Amino acid sequence: MFFIPLAIFAVLLLSNCGRSEPEVSYAADVQPILQQACVECHVDGGSGYAASGFGMASYEELMNGTRYGPVILPGDSLSSVMMMLIEGRADPSINMPHGDRPPLKQAEIDTIKLWVDQGARNN
Repeated sequence: MFFIPLAIFAVLLLSNCGRSEPEVSYAADVQPILQQACVECHVDGGSGYAASGFGMASYEELMNGTRYGPVILPGDSLSSVMMMLIEGRADPSINMPHGDRPPLKQAEIDTIKLWVDQGARNN
C-alpha cells in the first residue's frame, strides 16, 4: 500500500519537471503592458499605426502584424520582429517604444518574450 501513493507522488513530481516558468496570459499579463506602453501610438490615427499599419488595440490586430507582414511568430521570440524592436536588437532609430517614451522594463520584456515563446495564445 505504501508503494502506490509513493508511485503517484513520483509521477506528479516528474510531470512538473521542465515547467520552471509560469504560463503567461495575454489578457492578464501582456495586454496591460502593451496598453500602457504601445497602444497610444499603435491605434488607428496614431503615429505608429500610420507608419506601419500595426494596430495593437486587440489580440487580432497584434497578430495581423503590419502592412509588411507579421511581427509575432508564435513560439519564436528570437525571430519575432516585435521582440527585436522592444529588446533593442534593431536599429536604434526604430526601437520601441519610439521617441521619448521610456523603454519597457526588463520584467515586462521577459513577460512578453515568454508569452511569445509559449505560443502567443489569446488566453
